[in-house]
Amino acid sequence: MLNLPNILTLSRIFAVPLLAFFLWWPEWRLGYLIGFVLYTVIAITDFLDGYLARAQGTVSKMGIFLDPIADKIMVAAVILVLTAQGYLRGPYVGDIHVIAGLVILVREIAVSGLREFLGGIQVSVPVSKLAKWKTTFQLVALGALILGGAVHGPPCQAVGEGCGTIAQSWVHLVGLVSLWTAAVLTCVTGWDYLRVGLKHMD
Repeated sequence: MLNLPNILTLSRIFAVPLLAFFLWWPEWRLGYLIGFVLYTVIAITDFLDGYLARAQGTVSKMGIFLDPIADKIMVAAVILVLTAQGYLRGPYVGDIHVIAGLVILVREIAVSGLREFLGGIQVSVPVSKLAKWKTTFQLVALGALILGGAVHGPPCQAVGEGCGTIAQSWVHLVGLVSLWTAAVLTCVTGWDYLRVGLKHMD
């Protein structure tokens, strides 16, 4: 069923390669600025598609299927590109922030597999309020890291090298702190989902 909410969801999926393109060159500040604008638009459509589907009574199986996929594709793509370009790097601890991104990716894959398993036995797992907070911190984190690249340029290119202005940028630091917050909430909510799943694995 190709209604407006589903079209918005599909547009988010098709926009991800374009977003990755703008983030591919860490020295290209304009690209990161355009990427931040595009990322913001994608995040807004993430809210709009669900809101419109509920308001118009057009919630469909296609929308239920595509919405979480669109979210995970965008998050995974942005984390991977930012990691490759060195943006998950900060003062004092260097590349250790990559662990936060890895935790988020592992959780997304694990929860997707768990939902698929539970769906096969007709058990639904509602999204908790804590999981929504996790998503919020995740969106803020990635947006701040992209904006930091637009404002302050690329981070240091090697471990042990002076990280320059981006290490002192509050925008970049907000992104890293939010990323770790999302990673912690990811572990908590992931364990909640796993506990539900374990009850149905006997």
